[in-house]
Parts: sequence; structure tokens; C-alpha cells
Amino acid sequence: MALTLATFAATATPHQQPNPTYDHILDTVVARYHLPGIALGVIEHGKIVYTATRGETVAGSGQKIDARTLFKIASNSKAMTTALLGRLVDQGKLHWDDPVTKYLPDFAMHDPWVTKNMRVADLLTHSSGLPEGGGDLMLWPEPNAYTRQDIIHGLRYIAPGYSFRSKYQYDNLLYVVAGEVAAAAGGAPYETLMHREVFQPLGLSRCQVGEWNRDAVGDVAQPHSQVDGRNEPIREDGATIPAITSAPAGGIRCDLTDMLTWAKNWLAPTPAQLTWLSEEQRRVLQSPHMLIPVSKQRREWDHSHVMAYGYGWRMADVDGHWTVWHTGTLSGMYSELMLLPDQRSGFVFLINGEADDARTVLGELLLKHFTAPHDTRDAAWYADALDRAAQADSRRTPAPDTSHAVPVPPKEAVAWTGRFRDPWLGEMTLCTAGNRVRFAVAKSPKLAGEVRRLDGRLLVHWDDATVYPDAWLDVHPGRPVTLTMAKADALADFSSDYEDLHFTRTGDCP
Repeated sequence: MALTLATFAATATPHQQPNPTYDHILDTVVARYHLPGIALGVIEHGKIVYTATRGETVAGSGQKIDARTLFKIASNSKAMTTALLGRLVDQGKLHWDDPVTKYLPDFAMHDPWVTKNMRVADLLTHSSGLPEGGGDLMLWPEPNAYTRQDIIHGLRYIAPGYSFRSKYQYDNLLYVVAGEVAAAAGGAPYETLMHREVFQPLGLSRCQVGEWNRDAVGDVAQPHSQVDGRNEPIREDGATIPAITSAPAGGIRCDLTDMLTWAKNWLAPTPAQLTWLSEEQRRVLQSPHMLIPVSKQRREWDHSHVMAYGYGWRMADVDGHWTVWHTGTLSGMYSELMLLPDQRSGFVFLINGEADDARTVLGELLLKHFTAPHDTRDAAWYADALDRAAQADSRRTPAPDTSHAVPVPPKEAVAWTGRFRDPWLGEMTLCTAGNRVRFAVAKSPKLAGEVRRLDGRLLVHWDDATVYPDAWLDVHPGRPVTLTMAKADALADFSSDYEDLHFTRTGDCP
């Protein structure tokens, strides 16, 4: 309790006066991208100097976002998971070089040698051999019925995309495994440990993980998608927020006040916070462990030479300044937490709308304020540059126009309908319903749709418009019939990992 009070008192967000520079940056980006809502905070030299919010928790509701509005922080949860592991290392309950099987005997990767040599640290650096986004269909779209034990079991069936520890490929499943390692080492469920070892001692009084009541907690932002230029809420919360399998990888929610407290813990830790997590573990978490290729855009915009991943953090040099950061992306929710450790400065923002480009532009403008204050490029310059790049990508790899796809008549599908199974995604049916052929995954109700034909190829058109993209379905005749899939839009998010699926027919339709 003493640690909690000392920490919270030192980091509580004071009332801020308007700042013309930050106000202009924020308002320009909000206007350019028609964001439904956002919360932004800035730290300079260890002090919170600016907080601002815009918009509503639900577009059109009249409920304004404030510093206590909860947002999904998505993959910014990963740094909280690694901090929990760091706490357990400090307590002598865990070592980074311990084999994963010491804590989870049933854990297995596709290659037995990798299983034997996978350390706790290897779960955190996106260098396991899993293909980018491999197995993410067991996490999203939500809700689904996959458990953490399903993930631990399913990993052994996902073929590697590269050799162990040879390069960086972002994954989420191994952070779920890391959460289970923490639970085994800490002697309590991941959610219990996160509250006890991270939220409570740091005074993150509004952060939520596990099951909780929406109305009892209150002030919860909902995700949005843009439809015909309007922000429409999607996948709105019910009265009870359920515990979710993906929590260690991306399932925590926090407000702006708590995220600034979290950021200050890294930029200007108090003596109490240094007791909470040792300097040694802080260094380990935010040190480079796996190199990340530096993109052409980063070289040109930020003059970056090196980019790397630590444990739950990315890092790079930007205009000669060292940065440590992470982003968070979930359907209709975007976030970014940026630290400049040498300046003890940084920022965090949370958005409840589709904001891929908005996040990039806002993050770049705020970052340049610290690393290149005389840079004259404005929001329009960055936004236009992103638009040009997107247009070039779409010309090179155009997404098909699926609006012309037509339903497949059941009589044409007789040879390949039935019950199917993928080793990690599980049971799927491809069966007639009325005069349509339907695709439905047993444990993932949103992976359900109609089989159509487009330009001579089969396409699964999902019932839920928020499940994107549609998926090509390729039938391989034989005994038994097998099926493979692929993203209809090759540039879509890697978490739609249809390419890793291999269905085998197991029987007739019910």
C-alpha cells in the first residue's frame, strides 16, 4: 500500500493549460482523419506537461472522452506482460534462460529441437520461427472459444516460416504462452498476477484485465469503423467484459492517466518504482535483442540506422536520438507509447477509431517535436506521403473487387462439401444451407460466411463486415479432399493468417 500511494502521488496527472503547439498537432490530425475520439498526453524532462482529449466514447452519444476513459491498448499490453515477467525474475521465481517446458511441460513447437531449446526469453522477441501472425486466428476475431491451452497445443502444428532465432517476424501467440509461464512461475492466473504485481504497486487504478463490469467501472471507449465517411461503433461491449485468451498479447485496457503513470515509471522512476522493478530488469526489457529491418520510409523520414525489438518494446535511433516505443492495433482501436529515455520525455495517445495512418502521422509529428524541432513537414505532408505510398502498393498488388462474386450453387459443391479439420484451428463445416454453401468454424463464430465464385475462383465472404478481408478457398481433390485458403487482399493485416490453414475432410455434413 505504501508503494502504491507513493507511486501514484508522484505520477498523478495535474490539470494542464492549453499548449498551442500540441493543440495544433492534435487538432490537425483529428480533422484530417475524422477521428471519433482520442486522448493524448506528453511528458517533457520527466514531467507531464500536456494532456488533451477530443471526441466521444461512442460517436453521437454525447459522452465526451476524458483522461479517465478506458481504451484498449492492444499490443502495448506486451510491455506490461514482460514487466510482470521481470518482477518474477527479480523475485527469483523465473529466469530468462529457463526452458519454456520447465513451466509448461505440454508446450511444443513444430520442430522438436526448437521445443527443447525455446527459452522464456525466446517467447518475447518475435524470432521463434513462427510465420508473421501465425495462429492469430485463434485470438481474433473475438469472441471465440479458443483457450490458452488450445494455443499451447496448436503451436506444434504451425509450420515455421523461417529458422529459429534467425530473424524478426511479429507474432502474438507466444506472448499468450508467456502469460501462462508467468502464471506457472507466479502461482496464480495471469490476470491475478497483473493486478497484484503491476497495476496495484504502480497505482494503475483504472487499468483492467480479466472479467469486469462495464457499468461499475464506467467511462469506456468503444471501437469504431468508418462507413461512408461516418464513424460507426463496432463490436460494442456488453455489460460484462469477459476475460479473453489474448490478454497477455493485447487484451489490457487503460486510461490516459494510467498510461502516463506507466510511461513516467520508465522515464523518471521514483525510488519506490525502482524498488518495484530493478534497474537490471529495466535494462534487460528495453535492450535490443533482435534486429528489425529498417524500412525505406524510416530511413528517409527519421534517418534511422538501427531498429530492434527488446522484450515487449521496439527501439530505434531517430534523428540521432534513441527511442523506445510500441504501438497497439485492434479492430477500431489504435495506440502508441513513445519514450525518449535520454531526454526523459515521451508521449502516449489512445484512439477509438480506425487510425492506421492517423497514428503514423500523429506519432511522427510529436516525435519530431523532440528529435528535429526545426523540421517544417506538417500533417498534410506526412498524410499525403502515406496516401501516395498506399496508392503505389495498391497498384502493385491490387485487391480484387469482390462485389461481383456470385453464390456457388449447392449442386456444384457436392464433391467438396462436408466436415473438415485444421490441426490448430479445429473443426469447420462446409455445408449447404438453403440454396447457399456456408463456411463455418466451430470455435470462432465470426469466421462464418457464404462461399461465392469470383473470376473462376472460390471466395468465402464473411457475414460480419468487420471481419476483413474475405478469403480465397482452394479445393484440392483427393481422398480425402483438402482445402487451403489465402487473403483476398494480399496487403491486409497479417493476423488474418488464412495461408497457414490446411483443412482435411473428415466426414459428411451433419
